[in-house]
Amino acid sequence: MDKNTAKRSEPIDPKNWKPESGNVQPATATPLLATRDSQLATPTPYPAPRTPQPATRTPHPATRTPQPATRTPCPAPRNPHPATRTSQHVFSLDLGLIDYSEAWALQQKLVAARVENQIDHDILLFLEHPAVFTLGRRGGLDNLLVSESFLKDAGIPVIQVERGGVITYHGPGQIVVYPIMNLHTRRIGVKDFVAAMEEAMLQTAANWNITAGRNPINSGIWVGNQKMGSIGIALRKGVSFHGLALNVNLDLTPFSWIQPCGLQGVSMTSMKNELGEDLPLNEVLNVLKNQLSAALRISIENCDLSDLESQLKV
Repeated sequence: MDKNTAKRSEPIDPKNWKPESGNVQPATATPLLATRDSQLATPTPYPAPRTPQPATRTPHPATRTPQPATRTPCPAPRNPHPATRTSQHVFSLDLGLIDYSEAWALQQKLVAARVENQIDHDILLFLEHPAVFTLGRRGGLDNLLVSESFLKDAGIPVIQVERGGVITYHGPGQIVVYPIMNLHTRRIGVKDFVAAMEEAMLQTAANWNITAGRNPINSGIWVGNQKMGSIGIALRKGVSFHGLALNVNLDLTPFSWIQPCGLQGVSMTSMKNELGEDLPLNEVLNVLKNQLSAALRISIENCDLSDLESQLKV
């Protein structure tokens, strides 16, 4: 029996027993269990750091809560727009038969006042002109089929203006409408604006059972290949002027002296020409007003020029 065997066979006193240098596994086993216990124990702290996470996320809704508050003012600037299109009246001035230059000067004053908000209402001017030819931004004298001396002898002036289009004719028996309207405030584009004026004329013609339509070659309203209503507008800082002309009872002869709107092979017609009789001009005017009110979604209020003069500073 060797010495090691003898030592193993000796009885061990638990009180005096000490591990030998090679016999440390029982001692290290305890920390292993402790370590494993601590590993089991460590999951306990994990919920602890996760608990504040909702707390840190809680402020997010708080920070998002003011966002609607910051976004609430955005619709505020848009609120006036529906008001101007629905609740605010548009002034209507009936000027009767008025010289073209005089009406043109009045438009300039009203447009300037509307741009500067000296007048806070849009305005519709309803009128007729004595015989006159007007040229648009694209000119149109090359579409004049008679000499200027002929027109001078006939007492018909030719006036260059800033509206769209080329040459056209105005005369008694034609209803002319000049809308002085802030299209930016009303949030209406030029194409929609023109389409609304066309629609008003179409519905007015339909009131007398005249079937008219649009034509892609040119704005306005047409009966077949003949034009019955014309549109030519201008804009100044979003405010419209010039406008539409609806042929009701006027003499169509001067249209034969030009190529209307610069279009070859096009002739003009009128409501009288289509029906074979004169129409009550005031009745046509009232129907056209109602149709413009519907097409432009506005409420028209009659007024006198004197009602606006105090607001005109130009």
